Amino acid sequence: MTYKRKKYHYGDTHLKKKWRTKRRTKDLDQIDEDLKEENAEKLLKQQVDTDKPGKAQFYCLHCARYFINDQALNEHFRTKVHKRRMKALELEPYTIEESEKAGGLGNYTAPQKRKIETQKPITEDCKRAKLEDDEMSDEA
Repeated sequence: MTYKRKKYHYGDTHLKKKWRTKRRTKDLDQIDEDLKEENAEKLLKQQVDTDKPGKAQFYCLHCARYFINDQALNEHFRTKVHKRRMKALELEPYTIEESEKAGGLGNYTAPQKRKIETQKPITEDCKRAKLEDDEMSDEA
């Protein structure tokens, strides 16, 4: 079950947009697009990016989060936040066709539940960033 985004800064018209979008994460339909094989492959095997945590090598597809190392990623897989996100992703995302059917332009069928499994840990590629760090320290 997902939670409604709160509107704590209702009257702060000059601050409203800044506060509501400061730590905004991806929505479920955007994550569903990322779960498709071609997109998932790109996200899991990203190039080294020093601006992102863990140099963009440890990424949770379901939560759209970067982690600093493999241990932090594996610990995240056991948390309540990750399990709630997995449960929320079980239902197929709401589509325009579904809304038209519900509005009377066809036969409405309830969205199907699907089985979502936690991503498998990457064994070879996750060492890439660590190897590059070791090479740099050996040269120095």
